[in-house]
Amino acid sequence: HRKQQMKKVIRLKSISEVHKFYNLPKPKHPLISVIYFDEGVLNADYGEYTYVFDFFQISLKEGVKGKFAYGRNTYDFEEGTMAFLKPNQSIKIEKNNLVTNSGGWMLLVHPDLLLKSELSKKMKNYTFFSYDVNEALHISDEEKNIVNELVNKIEREYCQNIDRHSQTLILSNIELLLNYCSRFYDRQFYTRTNVNNNKVSDFENFIQQYFNKGQQLKLGLPSVSDCGKALNMSAGYLSDLLKKETGISAQEHIHNHIVYKAKYLLLNSNDSVSEIAFQLGYNYPQHFSKLFKLKTGLTPVNFRKLN
Repeated sequence: HRKQQMKKVIRLKSISEVHKFYNLPKPKHPLISVIYFDEGVLNADYGEYTYVFDFFQISLKEGVKGKFAYGRNTYDFEEGTMAFLKPNQSIKIEKNNLVTNSGGWMLLVHPDLLLKSELSKKMKNYTFFSYDVNEALHISDEEKNIVNELVNKIEREYCQNIDRHSQTLILSNIELLLNYCSRFYDRQFYTRTNVNNNKVSDFENFIQQYFNKGQQLKLGLPSVSDCGKALNMSAGYLSDLLKKETGISAQEHIHNHIVYKAKYLLLNSNDSVSEIAFQLGYNYPQHFSKLFKLKTGLTPVNFRKLN
């Protein structure tokens, strides 16, 4: 039984293994490749497996409609959708649901390519690699032209004779591609502002209800991840959305709510600071006092005295 379970996950450790899986010629470069979504790739036998990659994958789907399970979520891909995978993330392709005229590409980048570069340190700043697939990037035709042009440049660079400029130019174009994608995600946040406003309201309601129902006594303080799950989005996406819409992150929202409730309890009860900390979900009162002072400039005791 354990063997059957283990077989359900296929880990692809190198770009060569991906090429072999799709019956493609050997890659021109061992650490980077562009693979096009042609009929052969889209109609490959994916089986009932979950796939885990040991590299970054950036993909643009064109003419592809269907379901792709990613982590615990399922996303219906549409025309002009970009998705981002980082090493060790999993994806499952429900091939039977695919309708395709073929089109688009996936850019595979092994982390070893970035090792000695500044880009390696910057990768954590591209938060869309942490998003769930149901938060994919939907791009316009003009944006599509930009990303296609950059991917073509990357491909041309690693396909020609490698010289001392090749590595720099490949990495520069990858970084430029990621910076454009950051801009397009920002645009998506702003153009979907009505939807986002509803999400902000849903988030605030969730925090309110969490404390009203006494969840903090059973489960502890709410995390950004808890809030994201409740709203069917990843922690990173929720935090970015709130930052764009309200100017502060999800964690700051949670802290502000805690401090607001703490002020009310300090002024409207005779409970000790330790008791109030416990009511708010803290196991250690000193952690509560530290946050309160950070946010208000006063200790809880001094706040109570001055008011």
